[in-house]
Amino acid sequence: MPLIADDVLDRARETVSRHLVPTPLLPFPAAGLDVPVFLKYEGAQPTGSFKVRGGVAALTAYAADGTPVVTASAGNHALGIAHASRLLGAKSTVVVPEDGSPAKISALRTYPVDLVLAAGGYDGAEAQALELAAGGMKFVSAYNDPHVIAGQSTLVREVAGTLGEDFTIVVPTGAGGLLAGTALGARRAKPDVRVLGVESAACHAVSAAVAAGHVVTVPVGETIADGLVGNLEAGTITPDIVREAGVALVDVDEAAIRRSVREFALSAGLVAEGSSAAALAALRAGHVPLDRPIVLVVSGRNIAAGLLATILTEG
Repeated sequence: MPLIADDVLDRARETVSRHLVPTPLLPFPAAGLDVPVFLKYEGAQPTGSFKVRGGVAALTAYAADGTPVVTASAGNHALGIAHASRLLGAKSTVVVPEDGSPAKISALRTYPVDLVLAAGGYDGAEAQALELAAGGMKFVSAYNDPHVIAGQSTLVREVAGTLGEDFTIVVPTGAGGLLAGTALGARRAKPDVRVLGVESAACHAVSAAVAAGHVVTVPVGETIADGLVGNLEAGTITPDIVREAGVALVDVDEAAIRRSVREFALSAGLVAEGSSAAALAALRAGHVPLDRPIVLVVSGRNIAAGLLATILTEG
């Protein structure tokens, strides 16, 4: 039996297409390669990140009975839930790390949600959100929720509908929600789609779980790609989806991520947060086969202005 049923994927696609405008697929001639390279720019989403896809799909599924929801997030998933809450009139609580991205926390304060800042990084935020869920709220995981993953699957379906030829899609990977959704969406897309996941070298949560056959605790290092770090909760389904789909995973280091943030800004005129830059970093590192068109998922633009300014001045 599939981990996420086809009817859940179909409902998510209908829901997302009803509430969100497809994001642009932009040519990236600055890649300077013999194969075409395109950028799927999720920074154009109303929250500045792909996470709103999963937020809209999940709250449409869960909010019908009026049950309040709670989530934990490094920031972008919280923004997706917050935006969906405003669209659907749902009551939500979002828990984010107190040392999280200032840009994302500032944006969250503009939404009608209960915002909780938690100590202990992402793991601490998730633990606090689960405590709230135990008191009667519905916990909506940023990555371990079938409706969230189904919402993320809509991204690759948009790309396939536009390109109309075989391609490789390169996906920044933290806990695997977007990667798992892309693998599921690619399975049903025409033409043929090859999926490649890219982790930060600061955290190998998904690749470690795929290799071990179960969730394992991994070290989490410092990185500007805050959306790509954090351990997985027990029973997370994303590694199983990735494993069954035969998706390959690679990693990129911090210097490569920072260079790619700068390249996006200077060569493509796009603001990209650290997590978004992982796909370009993988391409520049030679991790992406050059045998067909390539789509780099630029997953979000929510980077603090000061950090972006610093990166732009680096050599």
